[in-house]
Amino acid sequence: MPLYLMPLIPFLGFLILITFGGRVFKGSSGGWIGSLAVLGAFVVAISNYMGLERPIHEQYFAWLPYLDNGKDLKVGFYLDQVSSIMTLVITGIGFLIHVFSIGYMQDDPRYTRFFAFLNFFVALMLILVLGDSYPLMFVGWEGVGTASFLLIGFWYNKRDYANAARKAFIMNRIGDLGFMLGMFLLYKNFGTLVIPDLAEKVEGITAIMPALELVGLFLLLGAAGKSGQLPLTTWLPDAMAGPTPVSALIHAATMVTAGVYLIARSYFLYEKAPMAHEWVAWVGALTALYGALSAINQYDIKKILAYSTVSQIGYMILAVGVGAYWAGMFHLVTHAFFKALLFLTAGSVIHGCHHEQDVRQMGGLAKKMPITHAVGLIGWLSIAGIPIFSGFFSKDAILTSAYEHNIWMYAIGLFVALLTAFYMTRWYVLVFRGQYRGHAHPHESGPIMTFPLIALAALSTLGGFIGLPHIFGTNQLSHYLEAALPIEESHISASLEWTLIAVAVATSVLGIFIAFMLYRQRRIERIGGIENASVQALYLNTLYDNLFSAPSRALAKGLDAMDRGVEGGLEATAKVSTEPGGWLTHLQNGYVRAYASLMLVGTAALLLYLAIRVLGGMQ
Repeated sequence: MPLYLMPLIPFLGFLILITFGGRVFKGSSGGWIGSLAVLGAFVVAISNYMGLERPIHEQYFAWLPYLDNGKDLKVGFYLDQVSSIMTLVITGIGFLIHVFSIGYMQDDPRYTRFFAFLNFFVALMLILVLGDSYPLMFVGWEGVGTASFLLIGFWYNKRDYANAARKAFIMNRIGDLGFMLGMFLLYKNFGTLVIPDLAEKVEGITAIMPALELVGLFLLLGAAGKSGQLPLTTWLPDAMAGPTPVSALIHAATMVTAGVYLIARSYFLYEKAPMAHEWVAWVGALTALYGALSAINQYDIKKILAYSTVSQIGYMILAVGVGAYWAGMFHLVTHAFFKALLFLTAGSVIHGCHHEQDVRQMGGLAKKMPITHAVGLIGWLSIAGIPIFSGFFSKDAILTSAYEHNIWMYAIGLFVALLTAFYMTRWYVLVFRGQYRGHAHPHESGPIMTFPLIALAALSTLGGFIGLPHIFGTNQLSHYLEAALPIEESHISASLEWTLIAVAVATSVLGIFIAFMLYRQRRIERIGGIENASVQALYLNTLYDNLFSAPSRALAKGLDAMDRGVEGGLEATAKVSTEPGGWLTHLQNGYVRAYASLMLVGTAALLLYLAIRVLGGMQ
């Protein structure tokens, strides 16, 4: 099937829903139309995946025809093994999130508009991953930024939610600047921005080009903005303000992984820019640590998962930074499974607890919501890195690659694995174990919401088997991706790999054990020591507020005072000028007798004047 059908079908869904809206589509019909549109895109993605033997490159029309001398830029889509994986994740996970939303959003007055925005988001995300050139990728890049602004601020009548949408929009623009500067430098040096052509030219370079190092750093800035990496990470946890399905779509399957995709898609640049490549790895490692430390003592059921996303995306960036591109893509896929599952589980809990989001007001939900508990259990074990769940395999692949590249990065990754197991166990026990501490009447969600949960739980359980370590068997994923990405063979012995696996599993078990011990001692709700630092996300927001927001507010207040002073002066001048006129308006009262009296007085005054003149002349 033609590639353009993939973004076209959900885009048509968006046009239909936004044009006719709830006036035409009553009940849940709008939700089903939106879901079927994404399902149609998924069918196209599956058909192309099944028949993909070599990259498919379709060019449709000239975008900038005035760029002659072979520098014309055509609009086209490019599907290789990397983008094929992305299309499956976006449309497959996106479809399940759409179905979940049919039940979750059923009471919202802007129900149909919500699905229109979801379709719009999916269409632009597909343009991002299918674009054959950086400019077309940038169109999708900006488009998902706009769509995420609409979705995060969907409940815009709440001020905090609207501010969260603005924050996400502004911080993403900083990253976009880096993306654009990278494109400008590439075009100046190579005369093309079509990715396959660019890869061919760059791979022919034998010496290190300083410009490529700069390009790599600019693209890293773009990836940091879109994927919530340091230092542009603070917008991502605040994006929890959107409806929970939006959190699942943005934080699990789509937008936040765009930065990982950008770096993996640009591997040929980073292979020629070792310094920039090393920066990628360190940014990923430090962000993974930052996200894990920030998640330890959060109380909002979604914010714990949001900081977890920051940390897990850091793992992916670390992987592509150390050259293990396939491991980064592997964790991208498994993370889409278990993080979408965890977010939708949180959505089911919030729905069942009448919109309560504080984990201190939950507990004991295992009995009241058995299906939600069962799938949440699978999601927890998967992200904690427990065999045989999917998160174990992908996290182990990243840690092994980090061990081969830099022992300090490996140590950070291992410590993050310990923290992840700890805070996700805290999340699980506070929500599902013990006695219910809230005041609502929790109830299980309906089939329309539990079906996607069960499907994602199955994927979270079995999805990791596509990337088995070589000591376990054939790694199907790395074999599939080797046609599009460089796959480096592991140089460690089988015994060492067994040791690394054992250490990783033991670390996860230790994290779970510590969390359960604190739970038994009733100390799990508030973790002493770094409690405040964790709640405040290591004060990064405070730092930015002091460095940028406070001076900006002071400057704005100064300019406002000056503006008010100038305006007040002009108003006073105008008032003084118009005051005499105001007095005379009293004479314009509309009474004929008054006008006649004035005429009489005026005539008398004139006659008196003339009389005085005449009498004066006679003397």
